[in-house]
Parts: sequence; C-alpha cells; structure tokens
Amino acid sequence: MKTSLLALLLLLAPTAQAADMVQLKLATVAPEGSPWATALQTFKAKAEAAVPGKVKVKLFLGGTLGDENETVLAVKRGQIQAVGASTGALASQVPEFAVTELPYVFKNFEEVDRVTSDPGIKADIEKHCADRGLVFGFWSENGFRSFGGKFKISRPEDLKGRKMRSQEQPSHLAFYRALGASPVPIPTTEALTALQTGVVDGYDQAALYLFAASWHTATKNYSTTNHIYQGAAIVFNKQQWDTWPAEVQKALRDAGASIEADLKKQVRAMVPILLQNLGEMGVTVDQTTEPERAAFLPYAEKARAEYLKGATAGEKALFKKMEAVLKAARAGKK
Repeated sequence: MKTSLLALLLLLAPTAQAADMVQLKLATVAPEGSPWATALQTFKAKAEAAVPGKVKVKLFLGGTLGDENETVLAVKRGQIQAVGASTGALASQVPEFAVTELPYVFKNFEEVDRVTSDPGIKADIEKHCADRGLVFGFWSENGFRSFGGKFKISRPEDLKGRKMRSQEQPSHLAFYRALGASPVPIPTTEALTALQTGVVDGYDQAALYLFAASWHTATKNYSTTNHIYQGAAIVFNKQQWDTWPAEVQKALRDAGASIEADLKKQVRAMVPILLQNLGEMGVTVDQTTEPERAAFLPYAEKARAEYLKGATAGEKALFKKMEAVLKAARAGKK
C-alpha cells in the first residue's frame, strides 16, 4: 500500500509542478532573424534561467498570432499573456502612447532617450497601461519612419493625391491628410500584398522593419525623411501578471531591463547598413537634406494640432510633459 501511494505521488509531482509554472505566450510581428527576435530569445532565456521551472516563455514571431492591433487586444483580453508591439499599435488600447508618434516631435535619438528615460513620463505610461489592464514591461524601438514606395518623395507636394498605406493610428492618418495624401489604413501583415497589387502607391516605415518584412521587394524609392519616431514596448496582461509569484515578475522585469539598451543600440547601428543594403538591392535611397525636411514641418504642425484637438486629457497631459523634457534637453539642461 505504501509503495503504491509513493508511486502515485511521484507520478503526480511533475504534473503539479507544470501546473504551477507560469506559461507565457509572447506575440510579435517581428520575423525570425530580426534584431527583435534575437533580443526576445535572449529575454526568454534569461527569464527562464532566473527562476528555473517557474516560468516558460513561448515566442510567436512573424505575426503568427495576428497583426499588431489584434495581438495587443488579445493581451488586454487575457488570450495572450504578452506582446512586443510598436507604440502605434499599443496606442490602439492605450491612446497615450500615440503622442510619442506625432510627426517631427523628436529630432534625434538623444531626444528620444531623454523622454523615454524620464521617471515622470515612465510613471505616467505605467499608470495608463494599468488603467487599461496592461503592465508596462520595457521599451524597444523600430526607429525613425521614412517614406517609401513606387515614386520619389522629396517634397510635401510629391504626396498630394497619392494612396499611402498608413498604420491604423490617428496621428499617422492626420499627417497624411495634412500632406494632401489619401491614407489607407492597412494592417502591417497585409501591407506587402497591398504594395505588390497596387492598392497603395507607397508607405512610411522604419528601415529595420521594411527590410525584415520584405517591403523593399515592392519599393523603388525610399527617402530618409525621418518624420515619425516609432518606439515599441513589451507589455503583459495585468490580471494574469498580478497572480504570478513576485520572483517571476522580477525575473521578467530584470530580463527586459538587461536587453533594452543593447536592443536599441543594435537597431540604431543597423540603419546605415540597411540603407546600403536597400541600394544594393535596387532601391533608390534618397538622403533627405535638412532644407527638404524643413519643408515638411508646417504640415507636421498642422497634423499635431488636428490630433491634439481630439485627444484625451491623458494624451494632452503626457504631451505637455514631453514638451517640457524636450525643451530642457534642447536648452542643454540635465
């Protein structure tokens, strides 16, 4: 009898241990082999090693669980535990993220880092996420978005009347409308087909993603307008997060913190290499000059005004904090 009881306990032990393990599905549209994919694999390895047998992270790359907006919503609903997505997609559920993607808000990466590392702004982002049933994990980025397509874009007039694929994000749509273009909101995973079939004439995208997702195969020209900085973040479902052991939460936060800076460094270092690769693959890469870029600024101001007119109080408050941080940065203040 004792022998049978012992055998039963040994048989059930692994099942009980597996039931106690946090099973975490993390979705992203980043394809295999991209810097994002490599970084998330490191995140997975570090988190699992920190608490052996307590958490299992399963990555779903390349949009296998759906487009960005779909997977952000799935995380909010608790159908997926985590997502790595652009701030534009995150804004579909946490609209305050959108103010970081207003056109020409940031002049360079140094300004981006001042804003995203500001304690007050980070606290606001964490609260806005929590209010929408999400837990902010850590920052990532896609980089600065520029225009690409079947024609050269060096002046605002070049976009007038053109059908342009737009991320499904109000600030992006506002900028296209200000430029006189006809924005067509299309999910990221469907954009390449839209380009190939002529549904749209062009798009805007960071060099990192357009190359990783093969958009360059349907691109003749790419102009480095750098008009919208697109950050990204990894967020978790709050309801499930709150049930996980503190040691698992810490392991996930620590793993994220350990890769954040290096991931951004890799993404930024790749930009000139990617532009060179685009040229070698037959895409005409036009380096936008500062006078050419300046011609887009009045349209950016118009788009920002349109967007903020309909923004929530939270969005407006966060934008004011961003402006204050940027003003201090441009004045050389620490």
